[in-house]
Amino acid sequence: MTHGAPRRFRNWIGGAWRDAGGPELERRDPASGAIVSLFRDSTAEDVDAAVSSAKAAFAAVWSATSGAERATILSKAADNIRGAVDDLAYFEMAESGKPAKQARLEIERSAMLWDFAATQARSITGDSFGQLGANYLAITVREPLGVAAIITPWNFPFLIVSQKLPFALAAGCAAVVKPSELTSATTLLLGEILKDAGLPNGVLNIVAGLGRSCGDALLHHPSVDMISFTGSTAVGKHAMRVSADGLKKVSLELGGKNAHIVMADADLDAALDAALHGAFLNAGQSCNQGSRLLLQSAIAEDFIRKLVHYASRIKVGDTRAEGVLVGPIINKQQYDKIVGYIASGREEGATLALGGTHREDGEVRFVDPTIFTGVKPDMRIAREEIFGPVLSILNFDTLEEAIALANDSIFGLSAGIWTANVSAAMNAARAVNAGTIWINTYLDGPPELPFGGVGESGIGREVGRQGVEEFMDIKTVQIRSGGYSPRWIGSTVV
Repeated sequence: MTHGAPRRFRNWIGGAWRDAGGPELERRDPASGAIVSLFRDSTAEDVDAAVSSAKAAFAAVWSATSGAERATILSKAADNIRGAVDDLAYFEMAESGKPAKQARLEIERSAMLWDFAATQARSITGDSFGQLGANYLAITVREPLGVAAIITPWNFPFLIVSQKLPFALAAGCAAVVKPSELTSATTLLLGEILKDAGLPNGVLNIVAGLGRSCGDALLHHPSVDMISFTGSTAVGKHAMRVSADGLKKVSLELGGKNAHIVMADADLDAALDAALHGAFLNAGQSCNQGSRLLLQSAIAEDFIRKLVHYASRIKVGDTRAEGVLVGPIINKQQYDKIVGYIASGREEGATLALGGTHREDGEVRFVDPTIFTGVKPDMRIAREEIFGPVLSILNFDTLEEAIALANDSIFGLSAGIWTANVSAAMNAARAVNAGTIWINTYLDGPPELPFGGVGESGIGREVGRQGVEEFMDIKTVQIRSGGYSPRWIGSTVV
């Protein structure tokens, strides 16, 4: 997976490439420091052109297409994504610092989301109410909201846009997508992929740029009908405040500090593998990271010993190197944040069982898998989202204590529990406050199942049938075929 000279990208507006008006930005490979891609920051005028294009295409073409027509285009898009997997995986790896195999798997999994969204385009239904009285019928119909603004983060850029965009298109919305300025390439490549699949010009528009310029202009635009945002809780709250001015619908998928509970009766080998995967996938730069590992005291010592043993053997390094599972940190800001949390864990009295080591060489930065034991619930490393390869381990004695620890958080994105006891599993699943609960597995995500959080992990749901419904309104239609009773004419009113 190697490419030559850096690729220069432009915005995708109205079915064609278009230069943006702001200064040129460069994206460097976090594993090597080499320039991967170049693009210009989008101005408010660029954003206005994209939104206007989407609004016109929605009114003239897309809102009137049948579900079958939309399904055909989305299905073809899935095929096109698979056909472009080499190019997409290269930019996913080179811009985000994701190991090559993980990048390729992300693209392949994303294609499945487009396949599933195609099935949903033909399955949008309403309700009928036939028992409201003689000569009276009512129905509800779902209708697309209009122009959706989709804003995505840098950690899983192609996967996350694929959790939003095909579902918006399936619903009949037009879209303006703004990817992170750190990982814009794969999203920009979607413009031609969708055009080749038959998507009418203007239905999809993609603008690259910084949050303070391009992103804010999109959030504030009066012709945007919905905002779908994935990113930090702080920026999500900003999006929510901005949306209030125009009463726009908002769907937010935000941060997480996810609890991963292991009971003494669990399949401990499976739980061990899942704990490693949940903590260190994508260098821990994941909102779904199992960053709080809760171990029942009876098995904690032996589990930690094995966990440290296997984590110490994880290969860290260049994303192109064979066997690398943990790549570089995305940029200096994130690197400094992670290093600061490691220092905080030490200062607050947690035991550093593994790692804590990190290195910076120019534009290249790595943090080794780090494990803290003896973590207390009030420590920062137990409460705040680190977004790096840092695992905090807390012990518990009873299931009730584990549930209380899991719920001692402002976040509520996901949680996992490992146990052979069906009753314990069900009790935890019902009691833990999170949008997704995994029992005897972790980080599974079939496209049929909705995903989203509670608390400061966000509002709304993506993927599944609910992922399409997020981009739609319900309209109630009431029909009377006779028997209308006059209320004014013929009454005593003069």
